[in-house]
Amino acid sequence: MTRSRARDPNVCGVTAAIAVIDGKWKTMLLWLLESGPHRPGELRRRLPGLTEKVLTQTLREMEADGLVHREVHDVRPLKTVYSLTPFGRELSEALEPLSDWGHRRLEKLAESRPAS
Repeated sequence: MTRSRARDPNVCGVTAAIAVIDGKWKTMLLWLLESGPHRPGELRRRLPGLTEKVLTQTLREMEADGLVHREVHDVRPLKTVYSLTPFGRELSEALEPLSDWGHRRLEKLAESRPAS
């Protein structure tokens, strides 16, 4: 899905919302940032496999979409902290029922697997 679909007024709301969270890391970053502000290094440690380049790119996209706030503290070395904006928190709350549905689906799949 292209990022331009997130801003297209002629697409359905679900498509516009999915365009904002599309990608491997965005929902996990939203989930981590729900607990409070985090530094980029903390986020990388909590998400093995996430490279610094992809983290930076993903956080920039989320900042451009109004989901996260980037705060740079003027100390040496520079200290950058990311947190959810009210709009990002609203999205996180909207995704909660979808998360619940996903957990129910996983339980259903586990029940249908034959016992080893």
